[in-house]
Amino acid sequence: MITFTLRPAAPEHDFGQLAAWISMLEGETTSAAGLQTHYAQEGARISQRVAVAEDGELLGFYWATRDRALPERATFLLFVTPAARGQGIGRALIADLEGAMRAAGLAQLRVNVWDDQPAARAFAERRGFVERSHALAMTLDLTTFDDRPYDAVIARLHGEGFCFTSMAALGDTEEAQRKLYLLNDVTDRETLGGDGSPSWAAFEDFQQQVCRADWYRPAGQMVVIDTATGEWVAMSAISRFDDYAYNLHTGVDRRYRGRKLAQAVKVLALRYARDELHVATVRTHHNSRNLPMIAIDRKLGYVQTRGTWLLEKDLMGEGSA
Repeated sequence: MITFTLRPAAPEHDFGQLAAWISMLEGETTSAAGLQTHYAQEGARISQRVAVAEDGELLGFYWATRDRALPERATFLLFVTPAARGQGIGRALIADLEGAMRAAGLAQLRVNVWDDQPAARAFAERRGFVERSHALAMTLDLTTFDDRPYDAVIARLHGEGFCFTSMAALGDTEEAQRKLYLLNDVTDRETLGGDGSPSWAAFEDFQQQVCRADWYRPAGQMVVIDTATGEWVAMSAISRFDDYAYNLHTGVDRRYRGRKLAQAVKVLALRYARDELHVATVRTHHNSRNLPMIAIDRKLGYVQTRGTWLLEKDLMGEGSA
């Protein structure tokens, strides 16, 4: 059996290894410097530990972040190196995590697990986690994307009084950002298969986490306005990450659904990605129960890739001790 101890990770010594593990777990590149900056800014919301062998080798870790909008909930990552598995390290890490979260008064823990890794899911389920949703990942090849068939739909909607614009065209003012926040919040909460919980605590949180983020591109925040009422009724947000674009959210006010607004505004976002961001690939994710949006993306030419299960545990429920 491996002898190990748990301790907080030291940013100057351990974050290089943690960044490599987090990059693998999330499928996105994270640098040691980027992780250190993030921890310096958000450390009050983060709980983390590493498992360390007697010789100082890092064997695994957990990294849990409290939700801004729902501070009684935290989402975590947990990993043990393959050579060290079966030694009780994973059990020790998750027990320490759950104890720390209960002591801090948290009620829920969440974890995302790749849907092609049933062993990781089984590990969580044995400890009381249950599936809350399944996120399907989808990818579009912009080099073969034919947007011409949607010109007629966009023209029809223009004729019906809908204005297609962007945050850049609107000046990205605070007033516009507040309207974008409300449209984001409402349409995100209404996503089929979601639990209706907010993604941001308030406008100020949205402004800090979205509008002031380094990935935020006002020109890639496409919105649709009903000129008859002035209401913001649909949106599609897209930005560039490394060598691809990511469609962060597409939503339509429920009162305006069934008019093909989602198709139209998403096509404009994809044109921006192709013509202005100059990427060849667009990625996105959908809740597996959001069948209308999945159907739209398949019509546009997206293909499905590996996704993630969202698993959740009630820390205050029966049998959680």
